Amino acid sequence: MPSCNINLPAAATLVLLFVTPQVAAEPSPPKKAETGLVSDKKIEALLEPIRQKYKVPGIVAGIVEDDTLVVAGAIGLRKIGSPQAITVNDKLHLGSDTKAMTATVLAELVEQKSLSWDSTVGDVFPRLKAGFHADFRPVTLEQLLTHRAGLPANGDWWSLGKGPVVKQRETLLKTMLASPPVDAPGTRFLYSNAGYAIAGHMAEQVTGKSWEQLITNRLFKPLGMSSAGFGAPGAKNKVEEPWGHRLVSGAEEASQADNAPALGPAGTVHCSLADWSKFVALHLQGARGKGKILKPAMFEKLHTPPKGGDYAFGWIVVERPWAKGRALTHSGSNTMWYATVWIAPARNAAFLAVANHGDAPGAEACDSTIGALIEYYDKRAK
Repeated sequence: MPSCNINLPAAATLVLLFVTPQVAAEPSPPKKAETGLVSDKKIEALLEPIRQKYKVPGIVAGIVEDDTLVVAGAIGLRKIGSPQAITVNDKLHLGSDTKAMTATVLAELVEQKSLSWDSTVGDVFPRLKAGFHADFRPVTLEQLLTHRAGLPANGDWWSLGKGPVVKQRETLLKTMLASPPVDAPGTRFLYSNAGYAIAGHMAEQVTGKSWEQLITNRLFKPLGMSSAGFGAPGAKNKVEEPWGHRLVSGAEEASQADNAPALGPAGTVHCSLADWSKFVALHLQGARGKGKILKPAMFEKLHTPPKGGDYAFGWIVVERPWAKGRALTHSGSNTMWYATVWIAPARNAAFLAVANHGDAPGAEACDSTIGALIEYYDKRAK
């Protein structure tokens, strides 16, 4: 992620596929949606120059205060070359911001003693461990979720077969753990989507349910995240939801492609801004000692990086003056979308931004949007 006046840290994002765009049309008027959330004109005014500067199709953004999305705005297009305006109620792809959701579900299983942070892949998969490299057998759930398991960033996602997704994750597990680690497990940070997919498969192994079922029943339903789903949002070849975009040979290309389903625990969730804000508010309040779904001590665990690092369990944890202390952040991209969140517990506020464009334009647009939202919030608070 690029730096800006709010000092964003470097954050790895998802690796992936293909796409295709064109010349931007002027958006048709937004803006009221069936759900009742309305795009705020002041936020739109903040977003439009950012959209134009970075040449992204659309941006959706908002501010959470306490446990509520207090303001939100959307500007631009669902798809380049089509007239449909992006709206504050559209479904947005979150990429690696899925990771904090996966860690939250696994933390619930730890609280219920179905797993522990020290559960190893050898213990959880006794039938398969003979095929694991000896250095991988003692790798723990905590190491997987804090990117310290010695795994590479990605597996060969598209060679896992076309069977049930849980079976695909088992194939990934066997394939990834058969070879020696990239680095000795537990020694250093190595960002790994494969590690999160394997952690998700540990949850599948001990519960007998798919990660998709677990996150739906244990997180989305309790939080009322009714728009949440997996993969590219919207029906195929229709513009009822935004499409992703990226640069291909210097030209903008629109696509509904996404990460392989087996990568799910690392980055396939989509949902509306309002529903994402419910999850963000859960962690904002958790960071302030108010437990919901998880106990306060478990939120503290999720928000505490291993010694010497800044990456906790799906969150980068840093100090920022504008946040009045500790801030939690993460970004996600499937190369066609970009999503960024910052949580400032001391200010009881959080800031969310999504662009339906990957690559540098999406990252820079989200970076600038977060800065603009913080400035707006500061002025409103005076």
